[in-house]
Amino acid sequence: MHDPLTALSPLDGRYAAKLAPLRPIFSEFGLIQRRVQVEVAWLRALSLAEKIPEVPPFSASAQTFLDTLCAEFSLADAERIKAIEARTNHDVKAVEYFLKEKLGQHAELAARVEFIHFACTSEDINNLAYALMLRDARDRVLVPVIGRLIAALSALVQAHAQLPMLARTHGQTASPTTLGKELRNVLARIERQLWQLQAQQPIGKINGAVGNFNAHVIAYPEVDWPHLAQAFVASLGLAWNAHTTQIEPHDGIAEISDNHRRLNVVLIDLCRDLWGYISLGYFRQALKDGEVGSSTMPHKVNPIDFENAEGNFGVANALFDHFSNKLPISRWQRDLSDSTVLRNLGVAFGHSLLGLEALILGLGKLQVNQAQLRDDLDQHWEVLAEAIQTVMRRYGLPTPYEQLKALTRGRGSSAQALQAFVQSLALPTAAKESLLALTPASYTGLAAALADLPTAPPSTADTTGPAQ
Repeated sequence: MHDPLTALSPLDGRYAAKLAPLRPIFSEFGLIQRRVQVEVAWLRALSLAEKIPEVPPFSASAQTFLDTLCAEFSLADAERIKAIEARTNHDVKAVEYFLKEKLGQHAELAARVEFIHFACTSEDINNLAYALMLRDARDRVLVPVIGRLIAALSALVQAHAQLPMLARTHGQTASPTTLGKELRNVLARIERQLWQLQAQQPIGKINGAVGNFNAHVIAYPEVDWPHLAQAFVASLGLAWNAHTTQIEPHDGIAEISDNHRRLNVVLIDLCRDLWGYISLGYFRQALKDGEVGSSTMPHKVNPIDFENAEGNFGVANALFDHFSNKLPISRWQRDLSDSTVLRNLGVAFGHSLLGLEALILGLGKLQVNQAQLRDDLDQHWEVLAEAIQTVMRRYGLPTPYEQLKALTRGRGSSAQALQAFVQSLALPTAAKESLLALTPASYTGLAAALADLPTAPPSTADTTGPAQ
């Protein structure tokens, strides 16, 4: 019996319970189940095709038998396939033999067992099975979790759209913003990557040993095999690739990997920023009874959720990067170096899922420390130097930038010193009064409005500039 404490990978040990949604998809069982699904679907497609009289349309009884076989595919079925594989030393051939055993129990189907895996190479089955795994992981697991992350961030954006916050560029004090607007920046980036992820349709092929329908045509030259293949792949909810070698070249998997990697990079950026804001005291973290922050320092409340998320996104991205660099490369018409790599897809998605869940958990613990945000602004009146020198430029006063640089650079400034400087300027009364009324907390530009501005989908984003 497997014990999580002896697991080689933490995904099947320490974090096993958190990855339950992915296990039916990316496990060996999940791969075998989808191979069976593809093989049965191909047999059905042959029965419905014109000009293949040896496989006439199946009766209702046969259809029900096939439906039940796929719907009730069990762990015992998968174990039977693995037992056959131990003899054949070929995983896809084992699926074929298993199906022949099963269909042999139904008289009508038993007469058609040699059309299981008809004209197929193993990669016809494998590429479609992996494409189904990627689609199912996206639609059933990852998109819903990303949706929860978007909802959690959106709530923070809405709650704090108008809350002033001191910005920092190069780690130094900079023009103020609002907390909600800074989170909205990240939210827009996540939404963009999600839209692109949802727009990607996993790709598949079913065209034989080297992608030319060689065996298909020699057996049934009158059949329009490319048309049949395209219709079959589309029936699985996948995009058809007409131009392949023995393998579907995995460009689609590379694109999906790159999309997840970009999303994870955005989320690493968010984790590091939140980590920094916690360090500055902008956020407190909700306490949980019984939890310990340090084995020796009782006062500690560490930002562990954001650190865990960052680490898991990093591990996932190392794998996603390898997938996108390695999988599209295959020697001549086929080599086997992709096989072992594809079996690690679930590892990358597992670490991504861990990162997402940790990040969502961390967001739920954040409590904004408005007093610290306010105090930080009050201590840095020098950030108004930008506003003052810009207004001076408008009204033609001499050397505005240089005067404010001499007054504030590297030394900070008080409210009194800045107001005295403004009083000395030969500005129109209204402009002077506006500057005198300005505070770091009120110098946030359009930040609050930008926090409420919706994100434009990539396909409709205006890249031509503002309307005239």
